[in-house]
Amino acid sequence: MKTFLTAATFACLATASFADTLTLYTSQPNADAQKTVDAFMAANPGTEVEWVRDGTTKLMARLRAEIEAGNPQPDVLLIADTVTLEGMAQDGLLTAYQSPEAASYDPALFSAEGFYHSTKLITTGIIYNTGAALAPTSWMDLKDAALKGQIAMPSPLYSGAALIHLATLTGDKSLGWDFYGDLAANDARAKGGNGGTFKAVAAGEKPYGMVVDFLAIRNKAAGSPVEFVFPEEGVSYVTEPVAIMSSAKNVEAAQSFVDFMLSQSGQDLVLEMGYIPARGDMGVPEGFPAREEIKLMAFDPAVALENADSNKAKFAELFGAN
Repeated sequence: MKTFLTAATFACLATASFADTLTLYTSQPNADAQKTVDAFMAANPGTEVEWVRDGTTKLMARLRAEIEAGNPQPDVLLIADTVTLEGMAQDGLLTAYQSPEAASYDPALFSAEGFYHSTKLITTGIIYNTGAALAPTSWMDLKDAALKGQIAMPSPLYSGAALIHLATLTGDKSLGWDFYGDLAANDARAKGGNGGTFKAVAAGEKPYGMVVDFLAIRNKAAGSPVEFVFPEEGVSYVTEPVAIMSSAKNVEAAQSFVDFMLSQSGQDLVLEMGYIPARGDMGVPEGFPAREEIKLMAFDPAVALENADSNKAKFAELFGAN
């Protein structure tokens, strides 16, 4: 006996096949975002992912506009920093989810309530040109008068990672705001983002700087005349956390996405992309020191959120509004 499918039946089947759709907003680079989505769908063949990619600041502006209009689109977020998500959690915009995968993570890397979970570690350390006269090993070395006018760094008025870096170092008892005051006195240039800082150091325009780890390490491997230092006091870090919206339409798929990102498979993907996985039992990409040799400085997203405006204002007083 033959079975005939009507047009209506085909329509129902098509609707069913795409009914389980997850909407992701992410600040990952496009290539990384595509790899992440492809890997998740391969692990969850019944779920389709629609995704939007932009920088965290622009992405949050878009999302805030959607929220004000009463129609937020994403189920899940995968963006640059925990400070942004801490603010959203405090505003009631995130759903708590206690992922079973979180047991493999340092508690400092996720919200105790389960509002967000870190997926990778992107640290900020010292970069210097191989033609530079000095090889710094400490943040304090950047205060050396011999380096006056030779230091570049991203501005926390522009870069989220730089704002977290500022909050971390000014919150450290051995550094504090005195450190930034000394940098200003040493004519350090604070402008733009990490990319511009890297280019200035690689070109020798400013032989020393502060920059995110992968920019320096990847480009060194590709032949750029730079070295990257994890200072002895430690490094600041952003973690590209994942979170579920309180307005999520597909909570089950969103939870599966969080679990995937935190799982061994998801963290293998992070390592493959060239980042330090947030999961504690993982290795590091080629060119990085051993995990135990990387000292992470203390950081509290809630405190950083509370101090964000005053930190920006103090920084602008020292370095100008760049």
